[in-house]
Amino acid sequence: MITKRIIPCLDIKNGRTVKGTNFVNLRDAGDPVALAKIYSETGADELVFLDISATEERRKTLANLVLSVASQVNIPFTVGGGISSVADVDILLQNGADKVSINSSAVKRPELINDLVSKFGSQCIVVAIDAKRINNNWIVHLVGGKVPTELNLFDWAREVEARGAGEILFTSMDNDGTKDGFANEALARLSSELNIPIIASGGAGTMQHFTDAFQVGNADAALAASVFHFKEIEIPILKREIASKGINVRL
Repeated sequence: MITKRIIPCLDIKNGRTVKGTNFVNLRDAGDPVALAKIYSETGADELVFLDISATEERRKTLANLVLSVASQVNIPFTVGGGISSVADVDILLQNGADKVSINSSAVKRPELINDLVSKFGSQCIVVAIDAKRINNNWIVHLVGGKVPTELNLFDWAREVEARGAGEILFTSMDNDGTKDGFANEALARLSSELNIPIIASGGAGTMQHFTDAFQVGNADAALAASVFHFKEIEIPILKREIASKGINVRL
């Protein structure tokens, strides 16, 4: 039986962890290195770091942060934000990241996925997809959810898989920060149409929401931020609850 993963997400802005609702109204959530160490010690399966305001000149700053985190954790972690080239990925992996997440750059130049997979392998490449429901159609958005595209979530996800990406991190913009649960219908469709792992993101508010993401959405992993950062849900307790529902997790 496949082990389901619990993944805290640290959105980084100016070197601090922040969290908002529907991609706006950000508030400070603490020092990312300190948080990473706590999560590593309390049962998180992986970590995701997203530099939500990344620009090219700040790449060195993010690489230094990755180096600091790598020295404090013993679980895999993924880094994303502003990555647009093989060179960007090379720096982050050299500094200790296990995987990288690309989003806007992949939509703008889809062959980047192929280039990165060819250089580093599928297991290193996560494609993050931020999507919002518009007129009953899931539309992919870029630049931290600010710019809508003409891409349909499911069409783009299939292309991402075909180009060799190892995982998809799907964030429902409608659910993000609402604590009303994950977008399980969309997750279930992604899981049925694709063969690579799907990470659910956006909407975690209760322990039941994680169970639903696995049992209803058939997600391979569930990612959350504020419920972990502000200690509304403790990972060891969450995992025991999930396991009690017959879901295989690492305890």
